[in-house]
Amino acid sequence: MLRKISTDKAPAAIGPYSQGIIVNGMLFASGQIPINPATGEITGTDIAAQADQVCRNIGALLAEAGTDYTKVVKTTCFLADMGDFGAFNEVYASYFTEKPARSCVAVKTLPKNVLCEVEVIAEV
Repeated sequence: MLRKISTDKAPAAIGPYSQGIIVNGMLFASGQIPINPATGEITGTDIAAQADQVCRNIGALLAEAGTDYTKVVKTTCFLADMGDFGAFNEVYASYFTEKPARSCVAVKTLPKNVLCEVEVIAEV
């Protein structure tokens, strides 16, 4: 059985998708960008500020699903500029302390021209 995850503590979906889906004890969360859910605005202009907001949004989805960062098994990280890799990693490492499996790629453009997006898969 699929269970949709939805919380106002993370940005609302800006398209035809769910914030997350739980199936067979696993959360598959949609990619998060640095939108402040309270204002609907992009947070920050540098990678550190944007990565921090992305991670806070992920934390809200994890909490709504009844799990946390320690149960994340896989992340996929998208960067607008691989030159931001080091600064992104500093923020990322402060949240994902259990070092889940990860892919990190540079992409041509992200939604709303943000600097990063992260999606997670976590045990619930």
